[in-house]
Amino acid sequence: MAASEGGGKEEVKQQFNTREGVYKLMRLSEYSKPTRLTYNSQNHLPVKVSFISLDDGDVCNDMIFFNIGRELYFYPYKGVRKAADLTKPSDKRTYKGSTLPTCHDFNQLTASPKGVYLIVGFSAGQVQLIDPIGREISKIFNEERQIEKSKVTTLRWVPGTEHMFLVTHFSGSMYLYNDELEPVSTPPIYQILKQGEDYAVLTCKSKVPRNPVQRWVIGEGALHEFAFSNDTKYVATVSHDGFMRVFHYDSMEKYGSMKSYFGGLLCVCWSPDDKYIVVGGEDDLVSIWSFHEKRVVGRGRGHNSWVSVVSFDPFTTEVLPHNMDVYASDEDIRIDNHRDRSFSSHSRTSVHSTGGDGTPSVSYRFGSVGQDTQLCLWDFSEDQLLRFQPNRTRTSTQISQSPQCNNVPHSKDSNASSMHPDGTQTLSSRLTSLSLTDKPKDKSKKDSISRTARQQFLNKMHETIICIGAKAMGTTMCPKLDDVFRLEPLITKKIAYDRLTTLIFREDCIVTGCQEGIINTWARPGKVVSSM
Repeated sequence: MAASEGGGKEEVKQQFNTREGVYKLMRLSEYSKPTRLTYNSQNHLPVKVSFISLDDGDVCNDMIFFNIGRELYFYPYKGVRKAADLTKPSDKRTYKGSTLPTCHDFNQLTASPKGVYLIVGFSAGQVQLIDPIGREISKIFNEERQIEKSKVTTLRWVPGTEHMFLVTHFSGSMYLYNDELEPVSTPPIYQILKQGEDYAVLTCKSKVPRNPVQRWVIGEGALHEFAFSNDTKYVATVSHDGFMRVFHYDSMEKYGSMKSYFGGLLCVCWSPDDKYIVVGGEDDLVSIWSFHEKRVVGRGRGHNSWVSVVSFDPFTTEVLPHNMDVYASDEDIRIDNHRDRSFSSHSRTSVHSTGGDGTPSVSYRFGSVGQDTQLCLWDFSEDQLLRFQPNRTRTSTQISQSPQCNNVPHSKDSNASSMHPDGTQTLSSRLTSLSLTDKPKDKSKKDSISRTARQQFLNKMHETIICIGAKAMGTTMCPKLDDVFRLEPLITKKIAYDRLTTLIFREDCIVTGCQEGIINTWARPGKVVSSM
């Protein structure tokens, strides 16, 4: 279905039922522009939400930060406890011209009631570091756009660090920054630090440390999102070429990958125990990838358009007795009359058992929202995945790491295949430009030989990516639908009139946001405060 389809005039739900009870929309906890007026969302970027908790010793105060159009808002977040007061933002920023904020992230490690570090990405490629509390910090990275000119798609502080953050761009590059390094007025000159069949990591040639500390060039087309594992050892990326790739962050080695059923992948998240990765994208599916098995183990069909956000709910993860079904019953979900069990909601589990005979199995809950304006909740257990038997014999289990691409056409004219249909450069052309055109004019003979070898490597990498994608269908990298466990959504509810762009699970509620500029709070069962 086209991305623009979806809204419609179907009734928007105010509550929905799951096995643990009723989730209710807290209408007085709605966050938006102070006037509560919607705006024309057609030409604006997705509304994103970030939270920060500030502990002053006696009480922990939650703050919410979100972007709408060219504006940024920072409010105290009352959640299910008290109505939102939109007349008193703690901070508000409005940006002029065509540069719009696209995403943001708080540094949870350094946050205090006196100040917080917040990074904001923009549509023209810049990154700004601000403090919406103390307001004493304001630093811009890539201000002159000499490092990168395309839109920032995602940015995150590197977990456990005070000064390092990662930024992905629509161009397909990911940059590592150090906020302590001063800006440099000259364009960066890169050298290859690490390379693989479909990615390369580069560093700057410089006598003094400078930003970017690293540049990762991954796959073909835009890099839409990345996510760190909870143990911070691995980072997963999703790209317009339809691949999810997992890298060991410190060694920069690729650990594994998977391919979408078709189209690009747009979102990615890790399970609380890092055993599974869920992705969503333009194939309207959610796919589960097993970290230990390095393969797709399940797919779910519940959306009618692109999936924009996926997120695990760590507060409903639980341990099940062996062979227990995770689906529950009301008028919207499947019925299992033979089950009678208590539900351990709102608590994390530390048990990571594998679900063998007679042993417990971990049950997972994750959610997804999409451009069809629907929220889907999904449950699956390790035991279900282990018990699944495909309907037919798999014909292929994996793809060679260096497949033969004799049938893949490759033009000798580098300009003929230098652009993707989405307008972004191919991996080969991107690496060629950054590795060759940024070099000094007085090149030596040794430099010329190095350039030839590098170009051969880049051409081979470009062919390999095309070949892997062409051969992926029917393998563990991209199995057919009948070859993996098929999930059915626990619930599917229309909860907005415009495309959904935010989904965050909190201990007492679920937070959703839509392109219309409305951020809603859904109270978990038993968490509604009657005095609101």
